[in-house]
Amino acid sequence: MMERFTGSFTQQEPIPDEGIEAALAVLRHGRLHRYNTAPDEVAETALLEEEFAALTGARYCLAVASGGYAMGCALRAVGVRAGDPVLSNAFTLAPVPGAIASVGGVPVFVEVTDDLTIDLAHLEVQARASGAKVLLLSHMRGHICDMEALVALCDRMGITLVEDCAHTMGATWRGVPSGRHGKVAAYSMQTYKHVNSGEGGFVLTDDPQVAARAVLLSGSYMLYARHRAAPPPEAFEGIRLDTPNISGRMDNLRAAILRPQLRLLADRVARWGERYRTLETGLQDTAGLRLIPRPAQEVYVGSSFQFLLPDWTAGRIRALIARCAARGVELKWFGAPDPVAFTSRYDHWRYAAPVALPQTDRILAGLVDMRVPLTFSLDDCALIARIIRAEVLAVGQSGEEAGVAVPLAD
Repeated sequence: MMERFTGSFTQQEPIPDEGIEAALAVLRHGRLHRYNTAPDEVAETALLEEEFAALTGARYCLAVASGGYAMGCALRAVGVRAGDPVLSNAFTLAPVPGAIASVGGVPVFVEVTDDLTIDLAHLEVQARASGAKVLLLSHMRGHICDMEALVALCDRMGITLVEDCAHTMGATWRGVPSGRHGKVAAYSMQTYKHVNSGEGGFVLTDDPQVAARAVLLSGSYMLYARHRAAPPPEAFEGIRLDTPNISGRMDNLRAAILRPQLRLLADRVARWGERYRTLETGLQDTAGLRLIPRPAQEVYVGSSFQFLLPDWTAGRIRALIARCAARGVELKWFGAPDPVAFTSRYDHWRYAAPVALPQTDRILAGLVDMRVPLTFSLDDCALIARIIRAEVLAVGQSGEEAGVAVPLAD
């Protein structure tokens, strides 16, 4: 009998009991707003910021409403203004150029390599051509580029590095936590990320002026002294009346849910690694399928899995996706002509006036993507790999083409 997977690709693990109890305590006392505290009480949000700063070794941390808000806040805090060009890798998701557009910036897309990281040679070309002085680097789907080479390039060209770590919370490059190479980093706590509060974000930096501007931008009013992972009050004095309030604070309910999850992050990274490697082993040496190599310098978080089908036609890829879906395996394809659910690519974002990038187009045309929730067991991952392998070989050998619709994606 043909094997079939019956699990869910969108089911996350439950919130830890400690988080549920902490959330209930917040609900019972009703002080959800981060600045609404009883005498001598420290807000859950302030404690969360302090704990994430300690976890990453950063001086300052700000908790905000979403990962997208965190990116926009970080860009404003480093001085991006309306009309400024901002570099970003073309392989990313819509919130990244959306954050650039939200501050009035102009996205300047950079080619992606076959290993799904930013092309450093093309980055230099685009920086010179555009005059851009800020790079919003998306560690898309958890793939980290050579960070020493990138930082050296940015330093040489006077480019401020802002890291989007939505897919790399808990990852490291040569032992340095993802997000600690640039001037400032943004993280996401959306449901499908590595800690889950439905929505949420962090802004992380060692720069006191960037941190102070971010706190004011987030809507602190004049209550910034209540932050525990922020600069001292004097850092705010010269900017507090000139920085707009663009409210995007995190609330105490989400912070209460998140604090216990931070303590589980290292264990989750290890468990995701086991699932990723199980999939990788099961798909190794599959004719027609190329796996993405992972550098030894990188500790990655395997919360998603990608592979390439070089030179496959669109019809064959559609046939593969349909056949896998019929066996319970949900694959997403970055080569679809129109955006599907969460999945879109740089040439879909017309507001950004994208210029064609032939190298990226070639790679995305054959790029298949899959979510890997921790609710999958290792046996689940081995089964999924067997199904994908069998269907890749079946479609590859038959040359089957199909015009079926692509399943919902993220």
